[in-house]
Amino acid sequence: MPTSSEVFVLPALRSPFTKMDRELGELDALQLSVPTLQQSVVGRHGPGPGCDAAVDLVVWGAVIPSLAVSNWAREVWLDSGLDPHVSAVTLIQQCGTSLAGATYAAGQILAGRAHLALCGGVDSMSSAPVGLGRELGRALRRTGAARGIGGMVAELRRLRLKDVRLAIPAVAERTTGLSMGQHAEATARQWGVSRADQDALAAASHANAIRAREEGFYRQLLVSPGTFPVDADTLPRPDSTLENLGRLKPAFDREAGTITAGSSSPLTDGAACAWLADAEGIGRLPDGLPAVRLLDWEQAGVDIEAEGLLMAPALAVPRLLARHGLGYDDVALWEVHEAFAAQVLCTLAALEDDDWLRDRAGILEHPGRFPRGRMNPNGGSIALGHPFGATGARILSQAALELAALSAGSKGVVSICAAGGLGHVALLESV
Repeated sequence: MPTSSEVFVLPALRSPFTKMDRELGELDALQLSVPTLQQSVVGRHGPGPGCDAAVDLVVWGAVIPSLAVSNWAREVWLDSGLDPHVSAVTLIQQCGTSLAGATYAAGQILAGRAHLALCGGVDSMSSAPVGLGRELGRALRRTGAARGIGGMVAELRRLRLKDVRLAIPAVAERTTGLSMGQHAEATARQWGVSRADQDALAAASHANAIRAREEGFYRQLLVSPGTFPVDADTLPRPDSTLENLGRLKPAFDREAGTITAGSSSPLTDGAACAWLADAEGIGRLPDGLPAVRLLDWEQAGVDIEAEGLLMAPALAVPRLLARHGLGYDDVALWEVHEAFAAQVLCTLAALEDDDWLRDRAGILEHPGRFPRGRMNPNGGSIALGHPFGATGARILSQAALELAALSAGSKGVVSICAAGGLGHVALLESV
């Protein structure tokens, strides 16, 4: 089979992002996904009505588990009423889900197995299921299978009070039992990141997102008005100033912590898509849709205890750039996921640290000073929100739109940290 020599990223659509249990709280992950995917295919960024067969592959994921849905990609595609012959792959990589999905699709395109792929993801934090404790679940299953009322009563009598408990999901690491915020606090102490610097990054995220929203930047990426109960992101706050952020109390370490709710990405509901295509696939999409070249990507893992849960991008970024002979200043656009302001600042500190670069990343030639003024020019996850499965596609579509406005050959980096000590980064180039 012929192979493709190049793969491109093009923006698709996303839902507005809202805080958990707010404007989108009545919609589950399927209800967020289906209109977003439908409009990405048949709307202004897609092949158009009746052309859904032009899509070769859909890759979709959701981090929050569901009792009703396992193969998210296939179920979302079928519920969208689109061509059932399109292949679908479900991929879950925590916060990096839809970026990992995009690089999986890119591999399929480069191998000649597809020309046009829709990649994305979703999470509805408002709809996170509450499970039953193991013994309670077993008792209820035995009761349901028992014969007659007597048998059911007998099974229920075997249940002890201590077995009656619920399994409530938590944003915590299974291997350590600590929340992401607790891990981020530990890393912030390790790197000496200050509360003031975290608040400044968070304030800039909100200011940039509000400016972009007022200028209409995000309208280009959002589904049609009226699709959802709100037409715009509701999380960016004009009052997230340095002064107001400074009044907030630490969220994860009440005594000596530096991370607050204001310098953390909020629990969020939302869905997002991005297109991956070769030259033939681009020809199936509307003329004028911005396209940027996906040059390369890198994934890395860290020792959670020794290096920090969210520090893997600090390994992946310098390795990716070194492979192309690039320094930090050679990159015109940096889209860095803001799980926490502390995590971003620790990563930037590591990227400029000689010992980290040499001993951890294996980079001997220093990539230079990191150009912080080129990072997240239209806001990041602290301001916009972070529906886990959707964030990668949100950032990819956003980066494609931003980078396409720069001169040909301009480079962009997308960087996402993920639970489990993973990092996903990608190198883009304007054409």
